[in-house]
Amino acid sequence: MGSISRRRRNNQLLVPEAREEMDRLKAWVLKQQTGKQVRGPVEAKMEMARQAGVSYRPQGYNGEMKTSEAGKMGGPVGGQMVKELIQMAQEELTRRK
Repeated sequence: MGSISRRRRNNQLLVPEAREEMDRLKAWVLKQQTGKQVRGPVEAKMEMARQAGVSYRPQGYNGEMKTSEAGKMGGPVGGQMVKELIQMAQEELTRRK
């Protein structure tokens, strides 16, 4: 088996202390996309699932969810979060000059 097939995605933050700010960013992006205010990561996941038309149970087993459904659920929000983080980094680098 090659290293690619054994590699597993790790959604852990490199800086665990950043979790609260990442959750705030996710809520902000969702508000920009939907106009709805979400409170907390569970409500954010529920809204992302609703937006994507994916069945999600906040308390319970979601292991039967297909990879494509999970991608639909998080893709648009995650992509926009990456764009926002890049913009923040560019602005910070500009300020340091």
